[in-house]
Amino acid sequence: MINQKYFAKLQRIKELLFTTLLGEIPTIALGPNLRRLLYRNLFASMGKQVYIQHGVEFIGTSCIEIGNGVYLFKDVRLDGKGHPDNKITLGNQVAIERNVDIGCLDNTRILIGDETFIAPNVSIAGPGDIKIGKHCMIASHCGIFANNHRFSDLLSPIKDQGVTRKGIVIEDDCWLGHGVTVIDGVTIGQGSVIGAGAVVNKDIPPFSIAVGIPAKVIKSRKTQDAVYCG
Repeated sequence: MINQKYFAKLQRIKELLFTTLLGEIPTIALGPNLRRLLYRNLFASMGKQVYIQHGVEFIGTSCIEIGNGVYLFKDVRLDGKGHPDNKITLGNQVAIERNVDIGCLDNTRILIGDETFIAPNVSIAGPGDIKIGKHCMIASHCGIFANNHRFSDLLSPIKDQGVTRKGIVIEDDCWLGHGVTVIDGVTIGQGSVIGAGAVVNKDIPPFSIAVGIPAKVIKSRKTQDAVYCG
């Protein structure tokens, strides 16, 4: 335990040193090339041709794996917390736009599959495991939260009653419209489309079109023409 804590402190010092010296060097000043060269010493693994724009924040980099051709734009935050059982994995060709926050708590695994695009201002958070498949599109201001506060005890503050951690699965080739919220314990089936502003609190079958609060399936892509869902 002592060795783990010592390693975590050294790793955090290393993260702060690298990101302070290199993190704010702008694109026009060869910043991405320097970060690509030197940041690979921080991560559990880092592929080829990774683009990291200035202002990206990393915490717990020993828990973060980055595939080939990943794009991380300004003010992205990846927080692995440094817990030995945590893992954030970004597959090949993943693109994460500005102000996206991806964070673990304890014993959390977050996987984002190949060629998935995450638009600005999205929040993805444990402690439950989160798996987002390949070729997904997550529109701006979505929230994917693999936790839910318990509140059954009327005599205790809600903040002291703990959380659930059932986990979330978003299968391959899904499109989540602007401002969708996905609640802990949900699976969204392959090829599904979730309309803008929906709150997904139960499983969605594959190739469904779902809208509303709470989200309800209104069509199947297998039998209906697709419609714009935002």
